[in-house]
Amino acid sequence: MPNIDFTLPHWAYWAGLILFPLIAAALANRPRKTERRYSLTLGYFILVTGGMLGLHRFYVKSLLGFLFIPVFIVILYANSQGHEARGVLSDMNNVVRVAERSLSRETERFESAQADLPQLRAELAAAEEGSFAQKRAQRNVERAEKRIAEGEALIAKAKADLAEAQPRMETASAMLVKWRSISKYAFWVLLAGIVIDALLMPMLVRRANATLPDHEEESEVERRLEELEEAEGKDDARHVSQGWTGWIDRLSLKAGEFVSYWAIIAVFVYYFEVISRYVFNSPTSWAHEAMYLMFGMQYLISGAYAMLTESHVRVDIFYAPLSKPRKAWVDLLTSVFFFIFAGTLLATSWIFAMDAIAVPTGNGLISQWARGDIPTGEMLANWNLAQWTDPNIRWGEISFNEWEVPLWPMKWVMVIGALLLVLQGISKFAQDLRIVMSRG
Repeated sequence: MPNIDFTLPHWAYWAGLILFPLIAAALANRPRKTERRYSLTLGYFILVTGGMLGLHRFYVKSLLGFLFIPVFIVILYANSQGHEARGVLSDMNNVVRVAERSLSRETERFESAQADLPQLRAELAAAEEGSFAQKRAQRNVERAEKRIAEGEALIAKAKADLAEAQPRMETASAMLVKWRSISKYAFWVLLAGIVIDALLMPMLVRRANATLPDHEEESEVERRLEELEEAEGKDDARHVSQGWTGWIDRLSLKAGEFVSYWAIIAVFVYYFEVISRYVFNSPTSWAHEAMYLMFGMQYLISGAYAMLTESHVRVDIFYAPLSKPRKAWVDLLTSVFFFIFAGTLLATSWIFAMDAIAVPTGNGLISQWARGDIPTGEMLANWNLAQWTDPNIRWGEISFNEWEVPLWPMKWVMVIGALLLVLQGISKFAQDLRIVMSRG
């Protein structure tokens, strides 16, 4: 079975976090087609992402997609059995290695003790009765006899372990080769089917489109989804205030929408991780870290959106029954606690971000500037493209695992999230003040 030796480049990670939401938002907001048609582009996309399960065939309404599933199950089962055989082989290798080392060490000690025992017994016989030399000789004989007895037991155990482990090791090795061959050939069969369908995809899409009726009405599910999307858009828009605070609300709204598309990235990344791990036996060293860092940044940036749409958890037992002016008064009075929290978050995030860039390992201009080694003017004057492209230049803090992704950008996202939260707090404060003054 071939392995996938792929590590996501750092630049691709950041480019994906920035470009994917822009593309996804453009696709989501484009005008909907009134006529339903099967798409060749979508067909190839499904072929690439789900071709191993035959999902592209199901997309074009072809039942031949069911032929892919048994082959895929064979690959999973063979890899599972191969993984088990590899575990047994590793365990038996350890047993054999320990037994051989023990056998070599104890055999040498056993033979040495056996060789010394006659001389020690002769020394005991020649020693004067009741003397100190006799007691010492007696202890030496007993120690040698004990060493011989223990050595015999350890040698017998090592030989027994070898006798048991070697056949199991050979069997596990044979099973590993067998299941690897099965998974490899099943994969080539599956790959051949995917390549053939890649060539046939234009024909399959044309045939699927030919089976569509001339005027197909929308299903109830499709109509319901459109209504929900329209209602959600109106619900978000109603939170945007009038006046100068409106731009802050729209900024929070756009920031929340932007990072919401990151959840789709997680689907693709974890799908790749599962396929790499269980189909190709190649677990990644970057998928988990990339996603939990991404979700941490998503949580920070979406804070302002949650505040705008009143999605934060709070106790409404006393607050909900209040009238709108009284709610505004309560919000104004309690805003001091919010600004203490948000201001502290912004200040500490700035400190964390600057410290992350100024770490001693950073050798770029940004790190030198953050440490105070060079002034701002010199940093800007010497800035060039190499600061971005030279792999030997490191700006700041990186993770400690094999992927070594820079961590300082996440620290700056903390600053951005805190700043958005402060701005949204200002917008909320201004709106509450308007309500109080208009009713006063």
